[in-house]
Amino acid sequence: MANPSQSHSYTSFDGHSRVASGSLLTVARAVRRALDDGAAGPVLIFDDSTGRSIDIDTRGTDAELEARFAAQAEAEVEAQTVSEDAQPEEPRGRGRPKLGVVAREVTLLPRHWEWLAAQPGGASVVLRKLVDEARRTHGDRDRVRKAQERAYHFMSAMAGDFPGFEEASRALFANDELRFNELIAGWPVDVRDYAAQLANTA
Repeated sequence: MANPSQSHSYTSFDGHSRVASGSLLTVARAVRRALDDGAAGPVLIFDDSTGRSIDIDTRGTDAELEARFAAQAEAEVEAQTVSEDAQPEEPRGRGRPKLGVVAREVTLLPRHWEWLAAQPGGASVVLRKLVDEARRTHGDRDRVRKAQERAYHFMSAMAGDFPGFEEASRALFANDELRFNELIAGWPVDVRDYAAQLANTA
């Protein structure tokens, strides 16, 4: 399960019907109300950035929920800070921390080191240029892949036994939007629309 975070949005479902979308607190409140009203279920919450379901504690009043999630967010920030502080310090002179440059080990074959040594500016400059170029070249492909993965995670959880699931999954990873939309057209409206939303890379 993904870890809840206050920094992005979530969507909850009661069975095949969407309950709410928004911050984790907003969705938690809506889920608690749905459960109190006798939701048919299962009631699930999905992280919009990953398409994975998460587990949260929705007990208590609105004020208690808000306090719980605020405390959780503070604990996550503190844990991250402690983790960063616990990392061994680099010897003085390595990297340029003020510029955000971090020194780390890179393992290459001798022929790679020979090629890098022959390039103008040295290995660090060349590696930075190569990484930037790869990010520019493959950025769109990476966004498509992430969208496909988050849609598939949701579809597997909510639509794994729906007609056309396997074919829709193949269309999703083939980036065949028309075929994908045709195959999910008969699914429950909220499930269909959310799957399409997660798959959308626009």
